[in-house]
Amino acid sequence: MSAGGGSPRAAMSVWAAGYRAARRRFPPRPVAEDWPATAQTREQVSGQLAAMTAGGTRSQRSPDGIEALLDWLEDQEGGSWQRRWLASGADAAGARWLALAGQWLSQRGGRARLVPWALMAAVCGDIVRPSLAWLAGAGYDADLARVMAAFRDPQGFAQLAQLCGQPTARTHTLRRAAAILAAKGGMIAGIQIGDLLELLDTEADVLGAARPGAADCYRLLRQMQIFGPAAPTRLRELRTAGQRTAEEMIDRHNLACRPIRDLLVDYLKERQPAMDYGSLEQLARKLGMFWADLEAHHPGIDSLHLSAEVADAWKQRLRTKPVTITMPDGSKTVTETERICHREFLTPVRAFYLDLAQWAVEDPGRWARWVAPCPVGAADTIQGKIQRHRKSRMDARTRERLPVLPALIRCAARQHADAATLLHAARTAAPSDIITADGQVLARAATSRAAGVWAEDMVTGKRRNLTTEEDRAFWAWAAIEVLRATGVRAEELVQLSHHSLVQYRLPSTGELIPLLQIAPSKTDAERLLVVSPELADVLATIISRVRGNSPAVPLVAAYDDHERVWLPPAPVLFQRRIGAENRAIPTATVRKLLAAALARTGLTGPDGAPLHYTLHDFRRMFLTDAILNGLPPHIAQVIAGHRDINVTLGYKAAYPEEAIQAHLAFLARRRALRPTEEYRTPTDAEWEEFLGHFERRKVATGTCGRAFNTPCIHEHSCLRCALHWPDPAQRPRITEIRDNLIARIAEAEHEGWLGEAEGLKISLAGAKDKLAQIDRRSHRTTDLGMPAAPRTP
Repeated sequence: MSAGGGSPRAAMSVWAAGYRAARRRFPPRPVAEDWPATAQTREQVSGQLAAMTAGGTRSQRSPDGIEALLDWLEDQEGGSWQRRWLASGADAAGARWLALAGQWLSQRGGRARLVPWALMAAVCGDIVRPSLAWLAGAGYDADLARVMAAFRDPQGFAQLAQLCGQPTARTHTLRRAAAILAAKGGMIAGIQIGDLLELLDTEADVLGAARPGAADCYRLLRQMQIFGPAAPTRLRELRTAGQRTAEEMIDRHNLACRPIRDLLVDYLKERQPAMDYGSLEQLARKLGMFWADLEAHHPGIDSLHLSAEVADAWKQRLRTKPVTITMPDGSKTVTETERICHREFLTPVRAFYLDLAQWAVEDPGRWARWVAPCPVGAADTIQGKIQRHRKSRMDARTRERLPVLPALIRCAARQHADAATLLHAARTAAPSDIITADGQVLARAATSRAAGVWAEDMVTGKRRNLTTEEDRAFWAWAAIEVLRATGVRAEELVQLSHHSLVQYRLPSTGELIPLLQIAPSKTDAERLLVVSPELADVLATIISRVRGNSPAVPLVAAYDDHERVWLPPAPVLFQRRIGAENRAIPTATVRKLLAAALARTGLTGPDGAPLHYTLHDFRRMFLTDAILNGLPPHIAQVIAGHRDINVTLGYKAAYPEEAIQAHLAFLARRRALRPTEEYRTPTDAEWEEFLGHFERRKVATGTCGRAFNTPCIHEHSCLRCALHWPDPAQRPRITEIRDNLIARIAEAEHEGWLGEAEGLKISLAGAKDKLAQIDRRSHRTTDLGMPAAPRTP
């Protein structure tokens, strides 16, 4: 489906579709056909409008304009002024209503001129109620707001205006409130959520573009406490459609066979209780694509019993995808390439067929007629090779990004510091003053914009919002710091709150240890992380910025992208001020901030292309770095929140083979020899002994990789030991030891100490091996060049 090429009206209809679920939950007030004010006589209406316009300008006080309006309406068919207004065609004419009425007056030789103010007075007096479409397109919203505030509901408009802080928010809010009163009648206290949603939809359809200030209007009306306790906190909570039903998930694929469509819906409903929403939606997408592809290539298909030819053709289409290649001469060639993840679509289809067969045994009346041979064999879903290839790609990706992570951290910190310095200099400067900071020359802009500090770049001539630049630089730095220090998932990052910071007091020393509580996400199990001093500084900076002058972190509602639900308001840490309200920073915004920060660093990969980080890359780098620095894999598993240690080991990009084998052999021996009662919660003494083992593994020339509770087989002759992992930074020390051993061997041979010479030679071989290991690690990357693609004849 193309994203472009459509009209603005079509684009806005898609934008307004987000309100459909909310419109069903919060319906608007119906449009009345008759009410007492519209059934008044001409004398009553004339007197009422004359009283309303008595305090206006000379043209507004003119009785001729009022009489011309009443003459025109009175000539139309209908038993009330509202019915005459609709019968005249003025409501459907929109902004052309004045020309329509003027044509009627000229045909009847009338000399009075019809003025729009007379109609505004009639609307304010509730004589006629134009439709929302007319109000959105006629262009009288400013006049209507003034007359409504003066005559219809002065107290309500005054209270609403008092809540508005910014002039722009006040303008849009008062005008929308006046439009709702004009179309629905009543006072501001009677406005309902559905009325506002209906107006916003109408504006989008009539104008073809979203008018600004919608969120402020909803927020201010909600602050007046007229929407009731069930009203969501923000307008954006009404824009999101929320979770789709099983019917909606399947109907997105427009399946022609109704029985199969109903079967897929029933299947999803049966699986739904045991699955989270994100997994259920993925399953619905894959099953829907499976049957939609069959219907596209085999019209009229209505049975799950697929022939071998049909099944093989489907799997072949799934295995490949067309790719368009542009040749140097501009011509384009379409070729087929293999999908890397095509087996991920085969597994749900196989599970679908096998589930139906199993359920048919338990409930044959419901499922037996759908049982058919599975078109996906067990061998088709074996992903061992695919998983190994994926692990190889992910390991290569991690090894490319982990060494340059310190450079990214320094660049992000420098970007924020430079943006903060520039913003501070601009705030203290007067309009048109020249600002020089970090090699940039700007002029403080004299602008009436209320949001942010603006300056004009003297080189490019563009105006820059320095407040926004500093805000983006700060949150990019904060996200990078928290991600690399904790290894949390993206959804866990944006859901961190002030309540996530807890304290634990060590029972032995009484020392307070700060902990970071990670809320349940993917595995539905919370976990605690020890907060390092560096991470504590970052979190303190975030809390101080978010809290500002307030005594506590503001409560905002965050959106769970996976479950498609809004979480209750909480003091989330990743929030920022947008307009007049605080909003939680979504995951998509964090990705954009990270991409922008990376673009400014200029970091490139081995191929020279700009280096790209995903939020999950930080999780892989965190686990790889932690395990390489001696953290036991089973401890890393708990920190990462994995249920299976093999998942944790799959995240690390490099690890000594000797340590893996020794650790696995130790576990095997322990399970075979140790009594079962030892598999219990460790005591404090056992835990301290365990931690002390890893503290004692650090030696002068590197790290010892021996497993816990195993003796040193070389009597601490580390250079001779295969489990010794040399530190590249200690290469000069090892070189010095090697040279000293060579001198001692020469001395021993000169003195005839042949036994000592043999022992020294063993140590010399170990020192040379450690130096070779360091050299291999430092020269592991070899540039083999890129092969040139053959030119297609």
